Amino acid sequence: MPQHVIQRGNNRQICFQDLADRATYAMYLSRYQRKFEVDVHAWVLMNNHTHLLVTPNSDTALSDFMKAVGQNYAQYYNHKHERSGTLWEGRFKSCLVDTEQYFLQCQRYIELNPVKAGLVAYAGDYQWSSYNCHAYGMHSKLHTPHKCYLNFQPDPDKRFMSYRSFVASPAPEGMADQIHQAAISGKALGSEEFQARVAARFR
Repeated sequence: MPQHVIQRGNNRQICFQDLADRATYAMYLSRYQRKFEVDVHAWVLMNNHTHLLVTPNSDTALSDFMKAVGQNYAQYYNHKHERSGTLWEGRFKSCLVDTEQYFLQCQRYIELNPVKAGLVAYAGDYQWSSYNCHAYGMHSKLHTPHKCYLNFQPDPDKRFMSYRSFVASPAPEGMADQIHQAAISGKALGSEEFQARVAARFR
């Protein structure tokens, strides 16, 4: 089942100072998603936090994956920038995502983070996200497209065009807050029926 994951810098401090930092973090994502069998569907690397939309393929895969990425990157970052101490704000935050209605909404939310933050005017201008994979078919070793995206349109060119239109269109009112609050609280992101199924499953 897909999960939306947020990892923040401690006290919201910067955790990516340059392109090399982002490239190194992306390298660790790619390396450990293969090792721990985690499918990465969408991502964005902001200045002081990251968003991922992933499907772990075992009960411990996500924790093992995030631990390996976080620890290895922190070691690299502290050595490079001659610092010590905690880089990350405790354990990552995550929530399960309903694929029927909310998956693509969550994917769009993630890929629009740089626009919302004022870093770029257009999502495609931000290098460190999955937007160009979905909107233009850019290849990335990190990327595993989800069936919700693949079912958007069967023809790739039409899918890219439709996805660009989807991202450019307004999200339903309150959707961004709902996505954010679900990830922070750990509450499942989805319909009431989906939330009830999740609650029953983990009761």
